[in-house]
Amino acid sequence: MKLALVNVNLPYWPHCKMYKTFDAAEIAPNAIHRLIVGAIAPRPIAFASTVDAQGRPNLAPFSFFNAFGVNPTTIIFSPARRGRDNTTKHTFENIKEVPEVVINAVTYSMVEQVSLASAEFPPGISEFEKAGFTPLASEKVKPFRVKESPVQWECKVRQVIETGSGGGAANLIICEVLMVHVRADILTDDGNINTSKIDLVGRMGTNYYVRAHGGALFEVEKPYHKPAIGIDALPFSLRNSPLLTGNELGRLGSVETMPLPGELDEARAIAEVSELLNHPLLTREAKTEKLHQMVREALQQGDKRHALILGWVMNGE
Repeated sequence: MKLALVNVNLPYWPHCKMYKTFDAAEIAPNAIHRLIVGAIAPRPIAFASTVDAQGRPNLAPFSFFNAFGVNPTTIIFSPARRGRDNTTKHTFENIKEVPEVVINAVTYSMVEQVSLASAEFPPGISEFEKAGFTPLASEKVKPFRVKESPVQWECKVRQVIETGSGGGAANLIICEVLMVHVRADILTDDGNINTSKIDLVGRMGTNYYVRAHGGALFEVEKPYHKPAIGIDALPFSLRNSPLLTGNELGRLGSVETMPLPGELDEARAIAEVSELLNHPLLTREAKTEKLHQMVREALQQGDKRHALILGWVMNGE
């Protein structure tokens, strides 16, 4: 997908009617739930361990979940009210009795067991036993950790926000992390989580999950604390190239500074570029297309600046 920058000041386009539009106040809760889980994804999974007032353990997964800050370290998840009968979940009821929870990370090797733990067992039945997980005593909270999980967050519950009283309403459990347990083999030497080793899974819509592993992983360099020229600074021919994708334009726009005259002269002196620019039989459009192919090849080789310079050599000619 590519942003059409040449039209950013035009009024709302008629072709936007291709979208099917829903009023959130009118659509049925189960229908908007399907849209949320299908489109807001992949979602991390909180495998939440709680205990009731009698000390009986409960385990349940929740994909309405994420981290929201580090000072204090804040995790929020939502054991929402059931849409079909408006009842609340054991996790929510337990937290009201004992405001503590352990959030366990979910990996590919345990995802089927985690799914089993989501079955609606009667109160007091331990999902540790039903789903075959090993409980570990926590250090600062009463709920148990899950041994099979490579990262476990011991938390106290700071606040519970009930967003509504109808079926499907969220119950936001705002947690402060007290202790973190990380399996040593997934840590890099500098203390980061090794993304290729942790093998996390995320929740998609319906029965689908996604595995963050192997070919599914890719890197995008973030322009933190650095300037970037932006896509709007690219030459018109680059911004509107039928060959280059929005992702490729994003990489070009993330370069810190515009090409210098000397850099452009050096690029025009490259044999392949010089031959192309001076070819007597090629039209300007054909030369531009071939240059954009060179731009793409340079991007594929990881040289963003050279790609940007190549895309600029015909600018102004």
